[in-house]
Amino acid sequence: MAALWQEWRMWLWPVIALAGSILLALFAHYVLFVFGKRLAKLPGSIIYDSLVERAEGPTRWIFPLIGIVLALPALPVRSELVQVLRQVVGLGVIASSAWMIILLTEVLADTTYARYRTDTSDNFAARRIRTQIAVLRRIFNFVVIVITAGIMLMTFPTVKQLGTSLLASAGLAGLVVGMAMKSTLTNLIAGLQIALTGPIRIDDVVIVEGDWGWIEEILTTYVVVRTWDLRRLVVPLSYFIDNVFQNWTRRTSDLLAYVYIYCDYRTPVEELRHEFRRVVESTPLWDSKVCVLQVSDASEHTIQVRALASAEDSSKAWDLRCLVREKLIQFLRDKYPESLPTTRVEYRQPSKPGQSFTAPAAVEANSLNPRTVSLRQSTSSRRRAVISPARTP
Repeated sequence: MAALWQEWRMWLWPVIALAGSILLALFAHYVLFVFGKRLAKLPGSIIYDSLVERAEGPTRWIFPLIGIVLALPALPVRSELVQVLRQVVGLGVIASSAWMIILLTEVLADTTYARYRTDTSDNFAARRIRTQIAVLRRIFNFVVIVITAGIMLMTFPTVKQLGTSLLASAGLAGLVVGMAMKSTLTNLIAGLQIALTGPIRIDDVVIVEGDWGWIEEILTTYVVVRTWDLRRLVVPLSYFIDNVFQNWTRRTSDLLAYVYIYCDYRTPVEELRHEFRRVVESTPLWDSKVCVLQVSDASEHTIQVRALASAEDSSKAWDLRCLVREKLIQFLRDKYPESLPTTRVEYRQPSKPGQSFTAPAAVEANSLNPRTVSLRQSTSSRRRAVISPARTP
């Protein structure tokens, strides 16, 4: 019993010491963050708020590791066991240090985001800076993780020897790694180019592969584009360097909304122009800059009328286009129905019964109402009929 008690006592005190150091470290963590949360509630304490929010979880693991490191020299155990514990705790400390570095970059990013807000009308500089920080932060975090993993592996003697042998053939190893990580390295370099030159930014309106949407996220190797129907396009970063795409908010967000309407030659263009101005002046979608209606083209059957108005952004421009199109079509239909597109064919009535047609005739075919047929006798004994285009000779 005495020998058993001696054996238990030899293991009991180290366990108590380790447990005590862990509990003491957790208590210190609790006290520290109680005061930190009070500081975070103060007005204008953006750094404290971000630090408390992001650091509370990671430091709950880091503090016990520090307590174990401080308690290891005082443990009355064999040196081999202490060496194993130090190896394990050392790996934890290395990982925790990398975690803290990433944490500080997150806090710095939050502080910068608070200074450059995107919920204002003039947010181009803010979106550019937020995009640069987001891309550089992810690249920096990726580099920190890779370096940390390498340092942790180098703490093992066998891996260290392997690394030493690989240094002798560093050129071949670099070539192999470069070929294996070609796409990843290409996207990382493309991310640096995008962060520095700024062809796209977060919340930019772009057209990619024929899809219209917003830049939702810019990650380390790819970009997430949210389309107008809430789909998500995952596009590699290198795409925006190697391919042509449309960016509707590169310098400014205002756009010209255009509408094309096809009308008959009898359309009163001036009346239509007045109605167009009345429509755009009655809606807040118009930014009061551009309001132009012109006959932009003419064919053998119809004229093409283009209505041009300006809007603050792409969403308002789209809504303005739909509104103008609906109102102008309604105006022509109710006030000037003869201005709607028609097709004309002329024919002559034979002067005698049984005589064949010898000359072209004039027939008006209303394409909007193909079932309506009406005959009108003219002074020159010609008839005009409104018939379906399918029945036109």
